Amino acid sequence: MKNQDKSIKILIVDNEPNNLHFLSDILIEMGYKLQRSISGLMVVNAEFNSPPDLILLDIMMPDLDGYEVCRRLKAREQTRDIPIIFLSALKESFDKVKAFKVGGVDYITKPFQVEEVLARIENQLTIQKLSKQLKEQNTQLQKEIEVRKQAESALRESEGRERKRAQELAQTLNELKRTQMQLIHSEKMSSLGQMVAGVAHEINNPVSFIYGNLYIVRQYIQDLIGLIELYQENSPALMPIIEDRIKRIELDYLLEDWSRMIDSMESGAERINQIVRSLRIFSKLNEAEIKSVDIHENIDHTLNLLNHRLIGEKCGDEIKVIKDYGDLPKVTCYVGQINQVFMNLFDNAIDALKTSHSRGIIRISTSIGRWEDGEIGGKEKWEDSRDDLPLNPYVIIRIADNGMGISEDVRNRIFDPFFTTKPVGSGRGLGLSISYQIVVEKHGGEMKCHSTVGYGTEFAIKLPIFPQKISIPTTNTECAAMRLLR
Repeated sequence: MKNQDKSIKILIVDNEPNNLHFLSDILIEMGYKLQRSISGLMVVNAEFNSPPDLILLDIMMPDLDGYEVCRRLKAREQTRDIPIIFLSALKESFDKVKAFKVGGVDYITKPFQVEEVLARIENQLTIQKLSKQLKEQNTQLQKEIEVRKQAESALRESEGRERKRAQELAQTLNELKRTQMQLIHSEKMSSLGQMVAGVAHEINNPVSFIYGNLYIVRQYIQDLIGLIELYQENSPALMPIIEDRIKRIELDYLLEDWSRMIDSMESGAERINQIVRSLRIFSKLNEAEIKSVDIHENIDHTLNLLNHRLIGEKCGDEIKVIKDYGDLPKVTCYVGQINQVFMNLFDNAIDALKTSHSRGIIRISTSIGRWEDGEIGGKEKWEDSRDDLPLNPYVIIRIADNGMGISEDVRNRIFDPFFTTKPVGSGRGLGLSISYQIVVEKHGGEMKCHSTVGYGTEFAIKLPIFPQKISIPTTNTECAAMRLLR
């Protein structure tokens, strides 16, 4: 492919006329402009009105070898940036090393191969072109940096009111970016929630049919067994035939096993019913509505959905859940959001315990009490009694694990958006940030994390029982953000 840039000049320095003619022919044919020299000494002493873009330099020349020519050219301001490709019949590695040390960028061995010569020349010209572009961009960037420094200097010298306004605009932009990411995530989770609700509904119908018919099946089988017993008692003539069939079908074992099978089927159907009920509660389509709910019931349903993770894949992986529920009244809240907070906290606790060497334990405690900072296992209390609740009472929900704990540096950033200690692809770092937003901004509560490295981590949530001021969504987008924000 011919060179498109007709202004590119190549200087060939070689004392062998045959080499000069050969290289000149192929380069002229490719559209390059040529300069020729048979003397290295003449090249280093020349003053270039228009320096070449690339030099092909023979190593073995009588007056001055190529290494010295290259060294001197690289020492001159005018020629130091010109790429030099050595021409040589020498193949020893020390010659190549020396060529690169004095400033050469490549080498071509004789006899010449046209394709190789053109490829190496085009490669170095491309590198040279990109280097020039990079230098120009760097120069432009330095100018822009200088302009920006001047602007920043002027900004620092401007009035305090303008500086404050710029800071507020920057903060608003960051908040908008964060909100945009959260809304995009919430829309996805909203669609997932609707799908889960639909799946729960579809599962519920056939399971209810199975569960309802198991009782009838049990009655039918009991009737058949009664009929067999009646035959045994009242048909002596048929006894040999009946006895033979009884032995073949192992009737005694059948009578014993069928009851166990029906029991296991009922147990399995009941487990599916529990999961369906939990799915319905967790993924309600109207979770943006404010409701008075039983906090304990919602915690239990969330745990029910995570039962497969609590059991573990093999023996010894089981996580024990210890509940210490207090006597709580119903709490007015966005139930869908609060369920999502519970899901995020339980997920994090299970993840922490899966990497811990100790026997996994999750402790859940609830109470009505005064908020107090403290270490894991700290207590809260009201000065008033449970029967005489103070104005604006709160419930305290503590979820603790005995994992490895987290450091102070991590704890200080744990509620920051997009902060995560999990491997890439395992999470976006939004779960705890959105949970904090749900509790604090949407419900007027508080959320804190206590952790001791080597002992475990505890998240404590303070929720008003009767919120005085609760954030109410007013647009479809805000309503979407309320759904399953995980």
